[in-house]
Amino acid sequence: MEMESCNYMLPLVASCFFFLCTFCHALLATRRTSNVCSGHRHAPRSHPVLGCLVEFYRNRRRLLDWYTGLLAASPSQTFVVERLGARRTVVTANPANVEHILKGNFGNYPKGKPFTETLGDLLGGGIFNVDGEPWRAQRKLVSHEFTARALRERVGPALDAEARARLLPALDAAADAGGEVAMAFVDVQELLRQFAFNVICRVSLGSAGDDEETPLLPVMSRLASAFDAAAAIVARRGAAPVAAVWKAKRALGVGSERRLREEMAVIHGAITELILRRRRCRARRGGGEDDLVSRMAAAGYGDEVIRDMVISFIMAGRDTTSSALTWFFWLMTRHRDVEAEVLREITDEHHDLAGDGEVAGVGLDALRRMRVLHAALCETMRLYPPVAWDSKHAAEGDVLPDGTVVGPGDRVTYFPYGMGRMEAIWGADASEFRPWRWLTSPAAAHGGEAGDGVSAFEFPVFQGGPRTCLGKEMAFLQMKFVASAVLRRFELRAVEESREPVFVPLLTAHMAGGLNVTVRRRTKGGTC
Repeated sequence: MEMESCNYMLPLVASCFFFLCTFCHALLATRRTSNVCSGHRHAPRSHPVLGCLVEFYRNRRRLLDWYTGLLAASPSQTFVVERLGARRTVVTANPANVEHILKGNFGNYPKGKPFTETLGDLLGGGIFNVDGEPWRAQRKLVSHEFTARALRERVGPALDAEARARLLPALDAAADAGGEVAMAFVDVQELLRQFAFNVICRVSLGSAGDDEETPLLPVMSRLASAFDAAAAIVARRGAAPVAAVWKAKRALGVGSERRLREEMAVIHGAITELILRRRRCRARRGGGEDDLVSRMAAAGYGDEVIRDMVISFIMAGRDTTSSALTWFFWLMTRHRDVEAEVLREITDEHHDLAGDGEVAGVGLDALRRMRVLHAALCETMRLYPPVAWDSKHAAEGDVLPDGTVVGPGDRVTYFPYGMGRMEAIWGADASEFRPWRWLTSPAAAHGGEAGDGVSAFEFPVFQGGPRTCLGKEMAFLQMKFVASAVLRRFELRAVEESREPVFVPLLTAHMAGGLNVTVRRRTKGGTC
């Protein structure tokens, strides 16, 4: 009997000892937390042992608004969060801090192991999930995808081909149905995601077999849904109140982590097969192709590294531009005066056609000249950035320009969504959609591009410093192409005009429930 009691007691004693050690460690950390939280008058409320965990959990479904409020109330637009089960996190909307993190002390702020571990199952060793030499090597290689020649010879034709094949026919069909069926509508967000998915696949993966007009990766609903599900799961990892929960689920292979494993098997299998097909095609032709897969293969990269790069490329190219365009089209339904100015500019440039001009609408040079459209897109991304926040992890201790102390291993988050709403940066009308603000800087007012003179660290939608997004020009080209091709032909009206859409900040943001619109054709004069 004594031996049986001992068998029960030993685990109990061990558990109590472990809990006591954890409690003491957390209590010591909480004392530092309390000092930090009380030192910032508008920081989250802190509790013994738990730190800010209670407030974080309470606001977990409204983190964007909660963080924005805290930042707006902070004199330095910075606050610190410490909570049980998570790393100390510095959240900032201060442009000086953002410049320090992304440029001034860039070497001290890699993505870090916590970030790469969270996203590793999806992005693997792709460019968005690595630091140091692997990142530099991949960045150098991928930069060839964004040269002026590549934009003109590959991106432009890919945009035109996809517009002809799917985008405009789908809107035409919706316009036809609208005259016969009450409230016939199309989900613009889903249509744009499919469009962007196919374009980025054409650019990165080339063509299939001997048929140059056949995309190697056509619309595959199963693969697209796998991307959606996997991205949502890894994004929720990052926002989880306690990281140990998702790690335990992954170790046990249960719940959402089991689903992630299944979806990644679909993604890896499909992308690997496509890479193998591309290799066979390249071998038959004796090389010479200039797409991303062919270039990486020629450089000696293995299939797994190429696979991870392609996944990163598709994720970035598919979701960021489609997100920005979804919000842009919604804002046009709310601001018809802005839409009229954009449409006037598109019409004025329509004489500079790409090819026969019947689909593309305007040529690449004309797209670059569209300053009002550029301003409207910038203003859209200021209020609804495709990536709401981004984090780095400090390699060593540091002090930010506003005096905030950063410890080794601390998570440092800059917050584009909140920055776009800071009156300290944008003025009293920061919450309003005003594209004209991008045309009033001295550089823009004297013929420069809309937004010239605006610091990348006040508007870090494309990051800044050494990690500045290589695809910035391609993104604007694609967004302007779609906006001009659609607005010149169609007027979109939101089905639920009074509804305020919900901004969902996963890996890339999207509009909850999509953007359902009715479609009407415009006449040549730009009216319906």
